[in-house]
Amino acid sequence: MTILKMEIMNRIQYYLKIKAWNYFLVCSGLILFLYSCSVRKYIPEDKNLYTGAELKIVSDTIIKNEEDLKTVLEGVLQPEPNSKFLGMRPGLYFYYKNQKEKPGFINRWLYKQFGEEPVYQEDVEPLEVEELLINRLENRGFFYSNATSEVNFNEDAKESSMDYTVYVEPPYRMETYQLDTLSPPIYKEIQDLVKTSKFFKGMRFDLSNFKIERQRMDNELKLRGYYNFNPTFLIFETDTNLKPYKINRINVYADYDLDKDPISKEGSVYDSIYYIQDQDPIYFKPKHLDPFITLQPGQLYNPLTSKNTSRRLSTLGVYKYVNIQYEEIDSLSTDSLGILTTNIYLSPLNKRAIKAEVQAVTKSNNFAGPALGLTYTNRNLFRAGENLSFTANVGYEKQIGGDKNQLGNSSIELGLNVELIIPRMIFPIDINENFFDYSIPKTRTSIGVDYLNRTDLYQLITGSTQFGYLWNANRYVTHNLSPISVVYTKLSNTTPEFEAILDQNPFLEQSF
Repeated sequence: MTILKMEIMNRIQYYLKIKAWNYFLVCSGLILFLYSCSVRKYIPEDKNLYTGAELKIVSDTIIKNEEDLKTVLEGVLQPEPNSKFLGMRPGLYFYYKNQKEKPGFINRWLYKQFGEEPVYQEDVEPLEVEELLINRLENRGFFYSNATSEVNFNEDAKESSMDYTVYVEPPYRMETYQLDTLSPPIYKEIQDLVKTSKFFKGMRFDLSNFKIERQRMDNELKLRGYYNFNPTFLIFETDTNLKPYKINRINVYADYDLDKDPISKEGSVYDSIYYIQDQDPIYFKPKHLDPFITLQPGQLYNPLTSKNTSRRLSTLGVYKYVNIQYEEIDSLSTDSLGILTTNIYLSPLNKRAIKAEVQAVTKSNNFAGPALGLTYTNRNLFRAGENLSFTANVGYEKQIGGDKNQLGNSSIELGLNVELIIPRMIFPIDINENFFDYSIPKTRTSIGVDYLNRTDLYQLITGSTQFGYLWNANRYVTHNLSPISVVYTKLSNTTPEFEAILDQNPFLEQSF
């Protein structure tokens, strides 16, 4: 009987452990799900969370060991996105929670243990990644290859990703491997080593093989008594008929659409650059797009100038992605200079957008209630990149706890704000945009009004207007200059009870 009781107790304990473990798993999954869902609301309005990159290899010929090459190229797809667990980002959630004014001990501990700083789309440098991809290809003999990038936005999820495509040319192969003239006796020694090299005709160019060959020669020469020899004394020169390239023509597709043929569109010339877009009406005025393009016909190819152009165009805020491609043109006029045609593809975002935001607000003073915000945006108002937005919001709060007898147990808030951002500097004196190397300043002007009705206390009307400039000095520093900023506040319909509160607190009275 005692043994039977013990067996029953063991089974009950085992059952309870299983149930507790299942409960723990369900609760953990629920917590992680809630964490993941709540991350989106912490992402700043003007930012998109970077979720990673995909790489595609395009070639007209078969690439031997293509998967190995793809692995090497994927190693330069930086930065790494925030880590995920079961499809969620708890580390990112802990980071955002730690940014609160008073995060609390638990949030601080969780951040130190698991927190990750967010990786945004603005942290990605597509042109730098393209250069690294081309560098890795050239190190493996795929000279004159090209790389492009495209940004994919998910505005609903406030996320973005990158698609990189490398167009791989046939690899360069070794024709001859020979030694230049050297003084004896080392000439004879190295000549013998060249004869025993594993290099052979038709071998694909690979920088790592040259490093191995140089180390082999260094070891062999030291075994033969050359104590002071250094592997850096050996210099490998490869003749691949390299030559500088000059930009001959620049085509700007100002309203590029993947589903339409851009060649069929008409174009116009402004400052020696061809702007190809629909003409009735045009999408973007060439004279206002021209300052953002630092490339010019007649320039030698320079990746830094190309990067600067791409960055400036991206800051306009009207294009989904900016893609600059170079096309090599066959020329018999000279063998010492190559000719390039530059094609700048600009894919527009939706010109008009409406966003609705519903919130459930709770406060530490026991007030809670719904809030609704509506924003209408026109991203290219006068066909020169102007961004006009109207934002209206309404909110209602009511006391749901605490002292029910306190004054002002509900409130209604209404607001309307209009903002216009012009992607150039409006200033009495003409300022050359090239004075600002990193980005062109934007002119921002706004006007808004807010109405607050706190029952049994007061009504407050606040009006504001602002005029100023903002620009990026570099990827880390942003300047915001507001020479004109006016705020008007009017307090009305105050009750005797509220007046008594102000009389007892001069600081509160001053704030109103």
